[in-house]
Amino acid sequence: MNLHDILRNPDEHVRFAACIDELQQVADADEIDLVIRVLADPDRTMAQSAVLRHLGHRAADLCPGPAYEGWAQAMTQATIDPPFLTRRLGEWSLLRAITLKLPWQPDDLLTSSNWLQLKTAGGANAEAVKLLAEGGRTKRIRNAARIGLTRHIE
Repeated sequence: MNLHDILRNPDEHVRFAACIDELQQVADADEIDLVIRVLADPDRTMAQSAVLRHLGHRAADLCPGPAYEGWAQAMTQATIDPPFLTRRLGEWSLLRAITLKLPWQPDDLLTSSNWLQLKTAGGANAEAVKLLAEGGRTKRIRNAARIGLTRHIE
């Protein structure tokens, strides 16, 4: 079954699973085209969810290395229509900068989503963790960061 046949299936659960499978197996050279085709699905929620999951896996794999920047730039262009996906890619880039101790702005972290703040609260960058312990968006984030700070002190 090819992606065209999958996208015509009326059951969004079947399409979601098939899209996830296709995205996991796609060659790097075909990834952008596949993401664009998945996002063309009439069920935008299903399509964005499948692509979001894919972005998370790929970003996590690529984050530490130099290939991340080119990938993120190309993927941002492919996902420009759903603003949520573009924002998430931006947050992956901020997480990368924080993790690799590249330049980043504290206000960017403080205005980021709960998702990014929680991921950062348990991270290795003591400056970012301290910032979230003091000014994280929610009590949960501040508490997670405070717990993370104890690991930096020990």
